[in-house]
Amino acid sequence: MNVFLETYGCQMNISDSEVIRSVLSNAGYTLVPVIDQAQVVLINTCAIRENAHRKIYGRLDTLRPLRKKMQQEKGHFVVGLLGCMAQNLKETILKHPVVNMVVGPDNYRALPELIAKVSETDTNKNLQVIDADLSEYETYQGIDPNRFDGVNAWVVIMRGCDNFCTFCVVPYTRGRERSRALDDILGEVHALVLQGFQQVTLLGQNVNSYQANGISFADLILEVANVPGIERVRFTSPHPKDFPEPLLEAIAIHPNICKHIHLPLQSGSDRILELMNRTYTKNEFIQLTQKIRQIIPNISITTDIIVGFPTETEADQQETIDLIKTVEFDSAYIFKYSERKGTIASKKYPDDVPPEVKTRRIVALFDLQHEISLNKNQAKIGSTINVMVEGETDKRPGFQMGKSDGNMTVIFPSTPHLPGELIPLEIKNATTATLLGQTLTIPVLTQT
Repeated sequence: MNVFLETYGCQMNISDSEVIRSVLSNAGYTLVPVIDQAQVVLINTCAIRENAHRKIYGRLDTLRPLRKKMQQEKGHFVVGLLGCMAQNLKETILKHPVVNMVVGPDNYRALPELIAKVSETDTNKNLQVIDADLSEYETYQGIDPNRFDGVNAWVVIMRGCDNFCTFCVVPYTRGRERSRALDDILGEVHALVLQGFQQVTLLGQNVNSYQANGISFADLILEVANVPGIERVRFTSPHPKDFPEPLLEAIAIHPNICKHIHLPLQSGSDRILELMNRTYTKNEFIQLTQKIRQIIPNISITTDIIVGFPTETEADQQETIDLIKTVEFDSAYIFKYSERKGTIASKKYPDDVPPEVKTRRIVALFDLQHEISLNKNQAKIGSTINVMVEGETDKRPGFQMGKSDGNMTVIFPSTPHLPGELIPLEIKNATTATLLGQTLTIPVLTQT
């Protein structure tokens, strides 16, 4: 049968969809690019914020006429909800009239059998299946992810999370931490080089917690960076609570490890950080960023911030503003707090910050970070940086785009260089989110 797969959410979901494509292709299913060609629709979902839930419910509603049409023509039409939202809501989401299969993030090996089981008996949506048991061991070892062509490949080094931040649903949707073996990861990276990938991003809910047979994350990233053919190594995301110095030294000394760290803050208030169970204080966070910049002076530091966590006051907001001014992040992803079913916060702390207050606070943080980012980017004008070409731009014909070592997007007039090539560019202009580059002009020496 033909399968159409949609993916919503984070990089881990993107990577999971690559695993899903591999599992289904190996079982004889055909992945199709157009939903009208499919007898099976799979939606890989996110559960981090309420907006993600609304988006998925809206998407399911659009499938009603297609499901009716396909059941009349084929006798069956399978709609499966996968991923974190499936794991979190289980029976609740199965009540939606188009859904007849719910599969959690640790159960993708069973997809071929589940689809076959549902499709064989589902003429009037009589059969519904749920496979959403969390695993202590599943890392999808032995499955070669089915990736689309590109420059970057996501490489999952560990799954799950043991931190239990009170706002976060991940430990309940992805289970406890477990790490892949070093040899398994290196085997995948070597294969990626043969497939033409020049950059890998090591992926985990908290990569600093990676531990496999005495191998630390610092050991792992050095091994990956030394694989011939890999030009750049990135990673996401670490947790501020355990940032080992050997990892900072590895980033500093190895030219292939990108000088960029995404370091989620969440709040600048000690009181809110404690309610969030983040296990560090604002001063400890500031000291960590100072240490990072001391060891790696040219580092780019980005972050995540949650606005409007329960009981957050104007004083708490001001502490976050003060911390942003102190640290001066290169950029920040700023979100309104969204209560998630099953989390500690949803059980202990009523969502008591009014929506209009959250909006006002998030605008204030956006404006502040906009100013900081613009100043930092404009300071790069006149400098020369190495950019990895990613391809043509969608919105500016005649231009290419790529990423700097610090993960900044750079736009530049089209060149003969292909995706994956590293080229030096002189920065001519800058906005909050983008640098405008130009290829270097080499002077021609003439004899006189």
